[in-house]
Amino acid sequence: MAIHLPIRQLFIDGEWREPILKKRIPIINPATEQIVGDIPAATAEDVEIAVEAARKAFSRNKGQDWPSTSGAYRAKYLRAIAAKITEKKSELGKLEVIDCGKPLDEALWDMDDVAGCFEYYADLAEGLDAKQKAPVSLPMETFKSYVLKEPLGVVALITPWNYPLLMGAWKVAPALAAGCTAILKPSELASVTCLELAEVCREVGLPPGVLNILTGLGTEAGAPLASHPHVDKVAFTGSSATGSKIMTSAAQMVKPVSMELGGKSPIIVFEDVDIDKAVEWTLFGCFWTNGQICSATSRLLVHESIASEFLDRLVKWTKKIKISDPFEEGCRLGPVVSGGQAMEGWQIFVKPIIYEKVLEFIATARSEGATILSGGNRPKHFTKGFFVEPTIITDVTTSMQIWREEVFGPVLCVKTFSSEDEAIELANDTHYGLGAAVISNDLERCDRVTKAFRAGIVWINCSQPCFCQAPWGGIKRSGFGRELGEWGLENYLSVKQVTQYISDEPWGWYQSPAKL
Repeated sequence: MAIHLPIRQLFIDGEWREPILKKRIPIINPATEQIVGDIPAATAEDVEIAVEAARKAFSRNKGQDWPSTSGAYRAKYLRAIAAKITEKKSELGKLEVIDCGKPLDEALWDMDDVAGCFEYYADLAEGLDAKQKAPVSLPMETFKSYVLKEPLGVVALITPWNYPLLMGAWKVAPALAAGCTAILKPSELASVTCLELAEVCREVGLPPGVLNILTGLGTEAGAPLASHPHVDKVAFTGSSATGSKIMTSAAQMVKPVSMELGGKSPIIVFEDVDIDKAVEWTLFGCFWTNGQICSATSRLLVHESIASEFLDRLVKWTKKIKISDPFEEGCRLGPVVSGGQAMEGWQIFVKPIIYEKVLEFIATARSEGATILSGGNRPKHFTKGFFVEPTIITDVTTSMQIWREEVFGPVLCVKTFSSEDEAIELANDTHYGLGAAVISNDLERCDRVTKAFRAGIVWINCSQPCFCQAPWGGIKRSGFGRELGEWGLENYLSVKQVTQYISDEPWGWYQSPAKL
């Protein structure tokens, strides 16, 4: 399908600006391995200009600065952005397919969620107006106290490539609703729709400098942005390794950060389930978005009494998944986002290797003694594209790489258990703590397991549903802080205590000189 990709520049201070060093990064369609366009590559020089623009938009300027506006004023822009996203849904969805390879149905669903996220935070922005000067009850009648909620300042928003525009919305919408000004830095592997968000902001008249969007490499744009002394907070979604580097940098300036990092989430299936229902949720939990979800329930724990039947049905269901060009109707599994290749003739040498890493994980599992029950290769009907069959791996031990490390591809590893206690112990046997799922008809048991899970998100009789009204985030090496819901807004607010002495009498702690 021939789709025109707009040629964009960096978006700084309400304008399109060519990168100072004039660098570009190629866009590779993961379904065809063809270069289909390019994006601008920001460097530290561009970061400096963008931060200055955001700081100017945040600073006092005759009452016209963004943080001094009412929540209702900011909400109008958020709703205008939501309306434009809805208007451009089809176009944006197709651009996302070309950029990151997800099936078109999923990309269009994402665009609905993007619009819904901006609408939701428009409502919360309006609600902030009513919450200002919330009174605090004090034990002394000579004082009164209240609380102000104020925006943190200039925030850096660094997002991944699996949900390019949606992850941008998760950060941009609450940051702007809170009154912060922002610099969004999307992944260089999938930035196209985030640049279109810039065009949307330009079309709705968002004031200059309120949102700036820089595309580029993490080392050349992300690192100087995260470490910039005039950035007041960093919100990051991505790998644990990169998150650790950002935390180290931020710690030098005692800068707040929020981290949504990796995962190796479990799904426990007990013996009392409807097998086909449980199988479908197991597939959805691991293979949705081509298996590239930080919260993917990629460790299946199934009760030993139903394991044989369950795995038989699981394989049969898996073989019915349509693997195709993501634009084809009914596609349920597209390519992973990238594969290794040298971009000769470009100003920047790019060699992302997600595809090779997924296949390497599978090969390592096999060499360590695991069984590839289904999948494990490139689909036979594809000679091009970064496609990986949905893969099910059994005979897994807890020391294997496939059990312990995040794959970020359509790969499910399986273990059996004999008791509830054993299932919980296996589920929590990970450095990560983002998501976890339990499937059982015994809701009291589900409640016990939910409390025992060491994870920030738990699904009961499902896996992966996500709503912007509910908090999202993990524990352990999956990060800290929460996005979405009211918690997502609080991420970008600071609390100021204001206390006033209201008595007509003097304080009387010291003796007045007049009375000496």
